Amino acid sequence: MRRAFFAVLFMLAGFPPACADVVIEGSPGGEATSFLTFFEAVRQSGQRVVIDGPCFSACTLALSILPHSRICVTSRAILGFHAARMVDMLGNEYPAPEATRVVAETYPAPVRQWIRRHGGLTRRPIFLYGAELSRMYSRCG
Repeated sequence: MRRAFFAVLFMLAGFPPACADVVIEGSPGGEATSFLTFFEAVRQSGQRVVIDGPCFSACTLALSILPHSRICVTSRAILGFHAARMVDMLGNEYPAPEATRVVAETYPAPVRQWIRRHGGLTRRPIFLYGAELSRMYSRCG
């Protein structure tokens, strides 16, 4: 999956600025720094991000990196949030409360408020979609 992610990143890097939308049709997330690098490149390019399906975990960092005006959602968009966790070389997962706090602080205020109303960021994922999401982000058109 990581190779595919970087293939998309390198493919996008070859396009002139603002030539096309970046469409997220489904992302389970992954290693956060890869997503930060990717969304920073998208931000620099001037491209808009269309969330047209599941955008879970580290994928939601798009909300922190990109200007609000350059994110739109479709009726299929679903954002999935959970607490950060560290993974060691053996694949064991550990809570990362400081990383969770930092990430939560970077989300736009309406998203932070929604997360608080839904119990905060924990191991259990919470999902933002439908009318609630459409009140926060414009519909793609």
